[in-house]
Amino acid sequence: MVGPTQWIVYPALVVLAATLLLATPIELFGLKLPEPVLPLVLAFAWPLIRPSMAAPAALLVVGLFLDLFWGGPVGLWPLCLLGVYGAVLASRNLLAGQETRVLFGWYALATLGAFLMAYLIVTVRAGNAPSLLALLGQVLPTLLAFPAAAWLIERFDDTDVRFR
Repeated sequence: MVGPTQWIVYPALVVLAATLLLATPIELFGLKLPEPVLPLVLAFAWPLIRPSMAAPAALLVVGLFLDLFWGGPVGLWPLCLLGVYGAVLASRNLLAGQETRVLFGWYALATLGAFLMAYLIVTVRAGNAPSLLALLGQVLPTLLAFPAAAWLIERFDDTDVRFR
């Protein structure tokens, strides 16, 4: 039987470690490492795997970590992550059993929605719009992280016989 440790705690720790790793100041051929918002993978996959009270709590903690680590306004990324979680949870019946291409479309829509929300909040708070190129530099790597969400959904969907 698969418990919350396997599908919530370990992926959250991996996402935090990957965020720390990608934030290292390494340059390859004059380019810096991308800084995707990897917790969006979890916010998309977890409600499709199994609705839980532990998942939003973990997203809150991971989002607060992102805010403190990146120096953003406290509450920005928890709000965006929980917004994605709630939207996917609300459309869970539509998404259950869909093929990977359809899931990618929904993942892209959820990711763009989260970044739009973050962009608007930062714009209103700062009184100045952030760079769209910098935003695009974070959106694209986040979209490219979709195979991790697909793997989580494939790996943990229907693994607990109590929920069949």
